[in-house]
Amino acid sequence: MAAFKRYVIIRDIPDIAQKNKQELGAISGASCTALSKAGLSKVQWQHSYVADGKTFCIYLATDEEAIREHASIGGFPITSIHEVTEIIDPTTAGFA
Repeated sequence: MAAFKRYVIIRDIPDIAQKNKQELGAISGASCTALSKAGLSKVQWQHSYVADGKTFCIYLATDEEAIREHASIGGFPITSIHEVTEIIDPTTAGFA
């Protein structure tokens, strides 16, 4: 099996910031259903941030194609996909 890489996916979803918990739950459920159809062996959704009318989604996947397949199955837009090449935090500087 191919190794997982971490990705940040930016999605422009109209009015996402105005969605209530129930509506966000429905979007989350649709994503989980699409993941089961896409196959969890290729793509895993970790979590998403809602900010500035967009979602910033954190995924583990074998490649960008697995992410695109998940989006196609779920009917989710993709504005851009970015592979994470490094993670930095306070421990990177030796402060933790």
